[in-house]
Parts: sequence; C-alpha cells; structure tokens
Amino acid sequence: MNIELSFLLGPLTGGVIGYFTNWLAIKMMFYPHKAKHIFGMKIPFTPGLIPKEKGRLAEAIGTSISENLMNREVLEKNLLSEDMLTKIADAYDGFIAKQRVNTETLRAFLGHVLSEEDLNKIQSDAGGELAAQIHNRLSDSNLGSMLAHAAVEHAISKMENGLLGIFGADQLLALLSDPAERLLSKHINQIISNNSEDILTGLIGQESDKLLDAPVYELLRGHDEQLTQLRSILLDGYRQVISVHLPKILSTIDISRIIRDRINEMDIAEAEKIILSVMNKELNAIVWLGALLGCIIGMVNNLF
Repeated sequence: MNIELSFLLGPLTGGVIGYFTNWLAIKMMFYPHKAKHIFGMKIPFTPGLIPKEKGRLAEAIGTSISENLMNREVLEKNLLSEDMLTKIADAYDGFIAKQRVNTETLRAFLGHVLSEEDLNKIQSDAGGELAAQIHNRLSDSNLGSMLAHAAVEHAISKMENGLLGIFGADQLLALLSDPAERLLSKHINQIISNNSEDILTGLIGQESDKLLDAPVYELLRGHDEQLTQLRSILLDGYRQVISVHLPKILSTIDISRIIRDRINEMDIAEAEKIILSVMNKELNAIVWLGALLGCIIGMVNNLF
C-alpha cells in the first residue's frame, strides 16, 4: 500500500465511522418503536430513547410550557404589548377604510357570515323584542293622561279665546275639563294597550328594512367621531378581557395536562416527523460534524 493511500485511508475511515455512528445515534432516538426480544431477553437500547421515555418527556414538556411559556405573565405581556394593541388598531382602521368604499348593502355584507334565514330571524326577533319593550314602557307610563291633559288644555285655550270666552264660560270649561281628561285618557290608554305593539312592530320592521338595504358606505358617512370612539371601546374591551378574564380562563384550563395528553396520544412516527421538521438541519449538522471529527482523528493518527 503506497504512502498516499495510507495517509488518506485513516481520515476517510474515521469520517465514515463518525458519520455512521452519529446517524445511528439519531435513528436510535426513534427506533425501534417497541422493545425487541431474543429468546425472551430484551435487546438493550430497545425501544428507542423517545418511545421509551415518551411519558416522562410529555410530562416535562407540558410542565415547562405551562410554567414558562403559557403562564399569565408571559401571555399578558405579549397580548397587552403596544405592538399587539397597534396591530389591533391598525386592523380595525383597515377594516373601516374598506367599508367606507363598500357599495354592497348591509344585508349583503351581513350575508357573508349569516344565512338569509338567520338574518331574517334576528331582524324579526330584535324588532319584536324592541316593540314589546317600548309597548310595555308605554303601557306602564302615564302617557295617556299626559296626552289627554295636553289635548284638553289646548281645547280650553282655543275655546277661551273664541266665542265662549266672550260670554264668560271659564267656570263651565273648568267643570268639564276633569271628566273630559279622564275619558280621553282612558281611550288613549286602551288604544296604546291594544294597538301600539303591532304598530311599533310594523314601523320598526320598515326602518330595519331601510337600514339593511342601505349601502355600507352610506351608513358610515358622517360618523367619524363615533367610529373613533368605537375603536377606543374595542381596545378597552380587549384590555379588559385579557386583564380580567385571562386569569380565569387559565385557572380553568390545565395546559400542562392538555399538552401531556396530546404528546402521549401522538404516534411515534408523527412525533419523529414533527421533530425532524423543526430540527432536521441541526440533526444533519450533527451527523456531518461526526464525519468531520472522524476525519480529524484519522489525520491525527497518521501523525503518530
């Protein structure tokens, strides 16, 4: 064997051995998936490291994530950061800017997220509920008495300034005013009780149809101040939800258990695919580093 071939053989052999051993070590992290036996005796290093320690790894990963990545302090810091709030505000501004030139009707706009049947039901239910509330308020109020009093006062004023006032009919009109008010009030209250809800339902239905059939851009026109206020309300509501409700949500969700159970349910082949998708470059670097170290060791051996 000539000197040149002998000098190259050591580094080449070392490189192949280093590459293969590191490659095998990485493969043994995942394979075999189950323990292997020969003559009833378990073969060492089976199953692979990850299948063997799957439960312990799941527990450790779940605990680490819940305590260090998904805790209240970390989530609040990120969710309430100025960057996040700016993104929400920018998203709102962008949405409103698009709607300012949106020529479709409000009905069509809502149709993107609601079926026609659902929209009609909401319109009917909301209109009926609003009409019922107004009807109840009117029925419980003294509107009939107020209208009757105003009508009688107006009639007396007209008569006093007319022919009856010339003949001094003040006392007669005063005697007639109370029974007239009571009678008129009774009839007005009866009309309100019997008819107001149907009248209101029809009026509200007509107005809601006009609203739904109006172009979106028209509904936004002239409401810049209200839209700015709405953005502030949205951001304040978001802060309130995160500050007040996030701790309650986290207290009811066992994040560690969810992650642990998900990892335990995961097939080893699926886990390998996920790990390799994240660390494939690094694991390949380890394999080739083994080859490089093998070559260096082979070269050093040639010196002695």
